[in-house]
Amino acid sequence: MKQTTVLEFSHVSEDIQNNRVLSDISFKIHSGERWTIVGPNGSGKTTILKIINGYLRPSEGKVTVLGGVLGDTSLPEMRKKSGFVSSYLDNLLVSDDNVLDVVVSGRYGATRLWGVPPLGDVRKGRKILRELGCIGFEGRMLSELSQGERQKVLIGRSLMVDPSLLTFDEPCAPLDLGSRESFLKGIETIAEDRRELAMIYVTHRIDEIPACFTKALLLHKGTTLAQGDIEKVITSKNLSACYGIKVEVKRWRGRLYPLVI
Repeated sequence: MKQTTVLEFSHVSEDIQNNRVLSDISFKIHSGERWTIVGPNGSGKTTILKIINGYLRPSEGKVTVLGGVLGDTSLPEMRKKSGFVSSYLDNLLVSDDNVLDVVVSGRYGATRLWGVPPLGDVRKGRKILRELGCIGFEGRMLSELSQGERQKVLIGRSLMVDPSLLTFDEPCAPLDLGSRESFLKGIETIAEDRRELAMIYVTHRIDEIPACFTKALLLHKGTTLAQGDIEKVITSKNLSACYGIKVEVKRWRGRLYPLVI
């Protein structure tokens, strides 16, 4: 599979209200790569996602997303090729909307449908729901779903545009254990079915990183502590330095688990 550059940060810094929240961040993501961005609360993870999705512009440095330089490219066009799963977006959806309509609305970059969509888009929405194990959802209202089910609907909505980049912002934060594992299984399915899709998974919980994610960026106070292959980044030494406690990292069934010692 030929790899193309999907995302590149080059010496990026970000100041918010005279406070430097990111400092000299550089990394590059290619098609088909699955990266996790990890770090304590306040380390800059969500700020990076906001920059990637065009909600912030870097104070310094250069960001290239899907071939376009932020600040010189059309954000609506860029967003047609990327998907974003976050609680922020979930809060913008209308709870009494039909689930299938919510999924199909992703085709138009809107939070709800304002007209009758083409039959092809409806068929595609149904196919995506089946792929995510959400058969039977399409006739229900969003308000009738559990939080875990709503997260799957958000993924489905993002997939309507056949994105080249899919980003997740702390997607398991509101989920219980069973819902979390079901959600992570859905991400594994997407990774298997869409080999060229680049994905970024932001979390401060090491144990929820899907096994298919093989690259990592570890942040500490807005700076890069380590980046590269996940086995070399998410280590006992690095996590101990990052979180300020003694941690031992274990791997079980492809997932990483930090143990406080």
